[in-house]
Amino acid sequence: MRSPRLLPLLAALLIVPPLAATGPAEARQQVTNRTSSEVRAVAGPEFAAKIRITDHGIPHVVADDWGSLGYGSGYAVARSSICNVADTLLTARGQRSKYLGGDARYADRVTMDASNLQVDAFVTDLRNRRVVERLLESPAGPSPRAREMVRGYTAGINRFLRDNEVTDPACKDATWIGPDATPLDLWYGVYLANLLASSGVFVKQIVDADPPTLDDPGLPGSGLPLPTSKAQVDEYAATVDREALLESLGQDSDFGSNATAIGGDASATGRGMILGNPHFPWVGRYRFTQQHLTIPGRYDVAGASLIGSPVVNIGWNKDVAWSHTVSTAYRFTPYEFPTVGPGTTYLTANGLAKNAERRLVDVEVRQPDDSLTTVREDLYRVPLGYVIDSPSQFMGWTPASFWAIRDANAEHLRTIDTFLGMGEATSSRDLLARQDAGGGMPWVNTTAADRHGDVLYADHSVVPHVTDEMASRCMTVVGLLLKTVARLPGLNGTLADGPCKWGSDPDAQRPGILGPAKLPDVVRRDWVMNANDSYWTPNDRVRLEGYPSIIGCEKCVRTMRTRMVSQYVVDRLKVGRETPQSLRGHQHENRVRAAEVMREDGRLDEVCAQTGEAEACAVLRAWDGHSDVDSVGTHIFEAFVERAPTGMNLWDVPFDANDPFHTPRGLKTGAAVVQAMRDAIAHVRAKGVSFDAAWGSLQVAGDRGAPAYPIGGGNGDLAGNANAVASRNAPANTARYKPISYGSSHIQAVSYLPDGSLDAQTILTYGQYDDPASPWSSDQTQLFSQERWVRFAWTPAQVSAALQATVVLRGS
Repeated sequence: MRSPRLLPLLAALLIVPPLAATGPAEARQQVTNRTSSEVRAVAGPEFAAKIRITDHGIPHVVADDWGSLGYGSGYAVARSSICNVADTLLTARGQRSKYLGGDARYADRVTMDASNLQVDAFVTDLRNRRVVERLLESPAGPSPRAREMVRGYTAGINRFLRDNEVTDPACKDATWIGPDATPLDLWYGVYLANLLASSGVFVKQIVDADPPTLDDPGLPGSGLPLPTSKAQVDEYAATVDREALLESLGQDSDFGSNATAIGGDASATGRGMILGNPHFPWVGRYRFTQQHLTIPGRYDVAGASLIGSPVVNIGWNKDVAWSHTVSTAYRFTPYEFPTVGPGTTYLTANGLAKNAERRLVDVEVRQPDDSLTTVREDLYRVPLGYVIDSPSQFMGWTPASFWAIRDANAEHLRTIDTFLGMGEATSSRDLLARQDAGGGMPWVNTTAADRHGDVLYADHSVVPHVTDEMASRCMTVVGLLLKTVARLPGLNGTLADGPCKWGSDPDAQRPGILGPAKLPDVVRRDWVMNANDSYWTPNDRVRLEGYPSIIGCEKCVRTMRTRMVSQYVVDRLKVGRETPQSLRGHQHENRVRAAEVMREDGRLDEVCAQTGEAEACAVLRAWDGHSDVDSVGTHIFEAFVERAPTGMNLWDVPFDANDPFHTPRGLKTGAAVVQAMRDAIAHVRAKGVSFDAAWGSLQVAGDRGAPAYPIGGGNGDLAGNANAVASRNAPANTARYKPISYGSSHIQAVSYLPDGSLDAQTILTYGQYDDPASPWSSDQTQLFSQERWVRFAWTPAQVSAALQATVVLRGS
């Protein structure tokens, strides 16, 4: 029986237009049916889709062609997330400043954080250069069906806006929302998402790049002169804050996910199973939305999509399920160009001088009195890419040189095709082959399991074709510093069109990127995993080695989160094979791996005792070592690991590449570690939080409009929570100790069963609908708080049993 409070909503959703319908789209359709083909062309394409909405607001779209499938998908995402969709389109048009003011910040809560004016200047220049249009025109551009999906998706968004009033308070009265989305707008949105881990990291540095002056010579803020010889690099590198540099380059592993795939030899079913848990924002541009897309007899895929994607990004079909984790590979390389004096003139290989192109862009900016003015910005380019000015990353524009970046993800528009192809896969191996044929996996690893019992781990994402041999030949002195500290080779721009140009592989989808043979992968029958560390350790025994270092490190330290994700499986297989229930259960075991390691030999308690803080130490000693909502002491431990020293200042036993899942270990008990514990306890006390407070009273949902549901899990990489959650500028429940606005998001546990069926259980931690007034806004948040799952309706019978409403759409 359906809840009575849903009845008004169901009545509003139940839209089955009769033949004599008089709505705008239906009226045009009637005219088209009785007029000439010339009028039909003017009226535009025809779409028809049925959206069946099941429990929790999950849409199941059925259509007979790709355009109509996109039409239903676009309409469904507009229903659930219109403010987010419209904001994505506004950004893709380069019009944020026009409506929201130039000084306001645009933060996608992943990598891009810039003013509206900076974002608009960047996007406007892309549009002035017709970047996406040229990629669409390219023979290697998107396929016809991908174009149809996008065309239908934008038409579906427009249809929703024509037929419905926007009621979400976040954008209810916004003047920038209307039924005028174009496919080009959406393609620019897709393109910007591709740049998330590359050019998107440098928007401020691109727009603000200027030749050096006496007041701004482009030198590092440390004041230390950069090394001028390779012999000086190691000494200088020792002074650099490596973690801060990596984070500034988009290599923050908190931007990531976990995925574990169990093969037939390790599963009780004899088939494949997967547990996928992306760690993404609960607020803003990169929220997931759940959907199920079907063209009968041709295509049947379910899972989740990032807002603005008409295709399923993480999900399953009847044969194979997959998830993604953010890869450690770089998508770009910086090139250093020697200059002829402090300006834009640089040298080429043949000794000729050329000038960097200065590009002027005009951006309309809303003023405080609501008037509009035009602001002119400038950007600089060389043929391979934008000039950046980033002294803090050792890539400042100095009197001697400037830096420009070449971005591999800026050179394609194949992402939608890649996901479409993956949705048609029949096995784990086939999934990888289709991904390679698409050539557009922008910045993630892939982990998959199939009904045959094979599991896959692969980093076959878009990676510049920069071998270690080429990097060694081509790095400048400062480029070697970047490589030494951050594994990013800085190359010689003078030779960028010659021996330092990205290479090509015959098996690659296009020139300039590494082909599949040079990228790491493994298919097995036991198990694989990834938790944002490099490809090196897909499980506790397998090692993938010998790949270009631009993809990731080998024989390097694993995070505590990686060690926890692996340990779950290792411990389970000691007592029996993984079952669908046991694999799913790992999501909410909430063990804290760093605590398990630090407690060995009583060392954690010994450290705490030295602080003299008897009350806090009694709580920490009695703590259950988990981050469950009823755990007591989790907050003290989190505060400690966030302040603890690193490396050999923390551990007695150093990292051993022969034992990466158990080293480093042996918590030091000296003064520096004791001081970190003392500081942690002082922090908790200063926050006015009781030492014996239950974790769920402190860590609560913090996304827009969410009740303060207690949330399990916690700090990922330092503490070792697989169920990683974080508080990052949370919009709600900010009076609480830790309001969650980031982390575990679209979680899926998919198991292929011996009878040929599949079991799909999911949770979208922040709910399907953005508007807090919707009953489907925080319903799944409550379930997540209770460690419960949604049984995702997959078969027609399951969809019928869970049906809440049906929307039938015909029109354009």
